[in-house]
Amino acid sequence: AIVGSYSVNGVAELHSDLLRQGLFRDFYELWPHKFNNKTNGVTQRRWLASANPELSRLISRTVGEGWVTRLDDLQGLAGHVDDPGFRQQWRAAKRANKVRLAALVRRDCGVDFDPDALFDVQVKRIHEYKRQLLNIMHVIHLYACLKSGVAGEWTPRCVLIGGKAAPGYFMAKRIIALVCKVANVINGDSDIGGRLKVAFLPNYRVSAMEVIAPGTDLSEQISTAGKEASGTGNMKFMMNGALTIGTLDGANIEIREEVGDENFFLFGLTADEVEATRQHYDPNGLIEADPALKRVMGLLESGHFNQFEPGLFEPIVHAIRSPHDPWLVAADFSAFVAAQERAAVAYRDVEGWTRMSILNTARSGKFSTDRTMLEYNAEIWKLTPVATG
Repeated sequence: AIVGSYSVNGVAELHSDLLRQGLFRDFYELWPHKFNNKTNGVTQRRWLASANPELSRLISRTVGEGWVTRLDDLQGLAGHVDDPGFRQQWRAAKRANKVRLAALVRRDCGVDFDPDALFDVQVKRIHEYKRQLLNIMHVIHLYACLKSGVAGEWTPRCVLIGGKAAPGYFMAKRIIALVCKVANVINGDSDIGGRLKVAFLPNYRVSAMEVIAPGTDLSEQISTAGKEASGTGNMKFMMNGALTIGTLDGANIEIREEVGDENFFLFGLTADEVEATRQHYDPNGLIEADPALKRVMGLLESGHFNQFEPGLFEPIVHAIRSPHDPWLVAADFSAFVAAQERAAVAYRDVEGWTRMSILNTARSGKFSTDRTMLEYNAEIWKLTPVATG
């Protein structure tokens, strides 16, 4: 395909760099002029205008309706972040969307989410590189803190994980089982109360995402650096005012560039550091050196979440402890916990969080499919645009 094509592109800056430097390096050295980047986008007409009518009306009243076809117009929202009245309206729209999402979770999962808690969401294909496992390990860490009475000042949190596994993907299905078992234990523990809730969403689908994206506070984009081509869920969440916790992977890098480091919860190894770490990876040493991680592993290994199914999660424990774990789950655990604590503290500052939420939407203009298609046409297709209307 590369030999027969005149243009070859990745779908995020990092993805394109990895293609040029790694997988297709020989071809790039032969034909550097063929290679370019076209960062993915999503359509604001579906993922904001249609999916989030409450927020869309507020945006249109504030910056006009042009953003529906010119997403860069959302930049005008940044001029209103210091207006207390506007922030209050923004919060009202977000809370209405959280009430709507809570109703979906109640209907599909049988779990009650409090709309005033931090809605922490990871919905995407279940795959080891996307690290739903790292996410549920953090949930187990929070559970352990609550049970041991060392939680300190607490931010109530509702964690939603959803996605589908390929039919033959054993580990993905075992991770789903772990999420469900952990959810059952936490939600049924009277010591935890309403401080932490967990749900796995069955049958994750586009129509559900249209409710989930508007109602999310914290977007989990935590893949092992260098493994995600781009991702578009991260864009849908950002567009709807969610803050991202993520690695420097895929389009996360460009999202962080647009929104600013102060409005993004960054953690974890970079793609280069991932490759370097693989040469001398010692997860068991990391586990012994980190009391929080050691406690999480102890709960997994003791069968705390699978008392009537001995050995159910042995494959997961083995994967975490393996020096050949390609996803480096143990390596990023400590940094992930620290980033999650920063997010929890930030959420308690209601006005500050609202400000960051507004800025995420305001700076999402780059991630429209309109921009992506215009770049494809200007640099590759070179077709004559057809006037509409």
